[in-house]
Amino acid sequence: MKNVLLTSCLLISQITLAQYNYPKTPEKPVTDDYFGTKITDNYQWLEDLKSPEVQMWFKAQSDYSHSIIDKIPNRDALYKRMKQVQEMGGDSYDYARQRGNLYFYTKTKKNEKLSKLYTRDITTGKESLLFDPETYKKDAQITNFTVDSKGNKIALLFSKSGGEICELKILDVKTGKLLEDILNPLWSEFGFEFTSDNNSIIYTRMSTGDPNSNMLLKDMKAMLHHIGTSADKDIVLASKEGNPELNMLIEQFPMIEFSDDLNYILLNLGSTKSESPQFYAPYSALMDKKITWKQIVKASHDITQTFITGDQLFFLTHKNAPNYKIGVTSLSNPDFDHAKIIVPESNSVITSIHSSKNYLFYSLSNGINQDKYQIDLKTLAIKKISLPGGINNTNALNARENDNLQGYNSNWLTPGTFYDYQPENGKAVKSKYFNGDSKYPDYNTLYEVKEVEVKSHDGTMVPLSIIYPKNIKMDGSTPAYITGYGGYGISNKPRFSNRLSVLLEQGVIVAVAHVRGGGEKGDNWHKDGMKAKKPNTWKDFIACSEYLVNQKYTSPSKLIGNGASMGGVLIGRAITERPDLYGVAIAEVGMTNVLRSQNSANGANQIPEVGNLKDAEDIKSLIEMDTQSKVKKGVKYPAVIVSTGMNDSRITPWEPAKFAATLQNSTSSGKPVLLYVNYENGHFTSDLDVTFREYSDVFAFALWQVGHPKFQPVKK
Repeated sequence: MKNVLLTSCLLISQITLAQYNYPKTPEKPVTDDYFGTKITDNYQWLEDLKSPEVQMWFKAQSDYSHSIIDKIPNRDALYKRMKQVQEMGGDSYDYARQRGNLYFYTKTKKNEKLSKLYTRDITTGKESLLFDPETYKKDAQITNFTVDSKGNKIALLFSKSGGEICELKILDVKTGKLLEDILNPLWSEFGFEFTSDNNSIIYTRMSTGDPNSNMLLKDMKAMLHHIGTSADKDIVLASKEGNPELNMLIEQFPMIEFSDDLNYILLNLGSTKSESPQFYAPYSALMDKKITWKQIVKASHDITQTFITGDQLFFLTHKNAPNYKIGVTSLSNPDFDHAKIIVPESNSVITSIHSSKNYLFYSLSNGINQDKYQIDLKTLAIKKISLPGGINNTNALNARENDNLQGYNSNWLTPGTFYDYQPENGKAVKSKYFNGDSKYPDYNTLYEVKEVEVKSHDGTMVPLSIIYPKNIKMDGSTPAYITGYGGYGISNKPRFSNRLSVLLEQGVIVAVAHVRGGGEKGDNWHKDGMKAKKPNTWKDFIACSEYLVNQKYTSPSKLIGNGASMGGVLIGRAITERPDLYGVAIAEVGMTNVLRSQNSANGANQIPEVGNLKDAEDIKSLIEMDTQSKVKKGVKYPAVIVSTGMNDSRITPWEPAKFAATLQNSTSSGKPVLLYVNYENGHFTSDLDVTFREYSDVFAFALWQVGHPKFQPVKK
């Protein structure tokens, strides 16, 4: 009876919304020649986001998508349930900073949409609201903050509506007022820090704040700002123009910080690669007219992180060690080839290091569990930190002054929990202040987690995490949602998600494919999903999707495939290679047109990961991973919802838009292809109302298309 009901409901929905009269998207063919391979692009005209015609097209697409989505029942119920689950978790906290007896942190109250800045007095336990970003500007969000050494001033980084082009303001803690200083534009991910006298700030300044400029993420400068002076008087500490000896590429990011002992200034030339060239100078060089930078790390050293104390340079590297190792050498005369190895390579992957005053900490992961270890900086003795099983991360509260740590533990079905840890006594205690009053149900009694490995196209075994309701029938009748990423060596680690828990509540299986291109199995796992080897990423995803079907977890008509950002390559090429394998595809702010994305502001930064348009050899792989050019007319593609944030500077909005337009004008399946345009979002946002509203819309669309009875429009 259940299958009959599903079939009936699906038939009704297809009848009700059978005709999809999309806003017209004219084809205006332009042919590009890529070293002899000619590819015609019908939608390059959509790349002009300043064009009134293009702006009207986006608005028409947005309105049309909502006219369809608004007919789906229980969409609001999904949104309300996400809000309820948020409230069940209580207030949520981010990592804190400690200055003396005060903690500084951002917190999102269980019934609020944005995080605010708070402080807590450790001696009394009293919490105080320091700053509400909405009192500064409408739609302002606190992206990051740092505190001076005395706890008197806080530098706050603000973004607007999910955008990542930010501005920095300084809060006087005693008065609660913002100083007149304003630094902009700054990119959301770049650090900033007070000098030792607390009178200045070091930061990285962008060359432009125009999101449509091709120079947006190029020609940046490392700067020094004296508090109380105009930003146009800020001093350049490092730049491509002022420091030709650094051989800085125009797309590299000059990022500066101070060593924990405040003896040195450190300069990293960042990019999407983790292996950044690094330079240093004595702290006193801040007073020099021009800093003389001395190189200590080259990209060829394959070093991804360093830590300096005195003349000791600790480093994390995958040089001749794909699973990484930790070593130490002299800062004044570094010799990485003959360095002392403190933690040798093992079967598990060392994912990161960080420090406190007297210890160095590292994470050791098998892809599913991550343990934490401490190294005594004086004796180099190693000790495992006693934390619950699962994914464990730690953060120093004040690395310059003490060894106090916050630990954070998470799993697929266990909401994250903060722990307080002091390495001198080796005890981890559940945090008194940083865990919300959780009223979550025991998800482990409701759902199962299965970790398997799936044979991919070339015989490689790919990890697949499957979370499913305990009462499902293994007959292929259950909807399933599978997601993957596969880029930059980033791992999909187990973590609890309010959004996905709501999807599980609908009886949907949730699966995470740990495809190549990520870092779950070390540096080689990353390299095997880059450039010419990028097809492994989507072929691994296809193999994991086939496993779910073959093992009767689900069937193709009920399988929802998802990919976001770099995962746009994954989901885009999965459905163009195997359109028959998925009932629905969700492409979130996805990279789906790599042949053109290098013309965008963030394009040059992606060259180390995907390849260079100007390289005849790289072109072959770029053509292979370009989804848009693989869409063919007359093919029966699954239902697709493509999302884009109009404030997105990472994946510029025209890239997902062109993908949606191509599919609308090509598919013959009769299934809908919608472009979900969010004018309140960027690549992501910290506004939970915006986030929950978008995911309730997207999930409702997907559940409608896989025949879920609660999400079928009523026949009129």
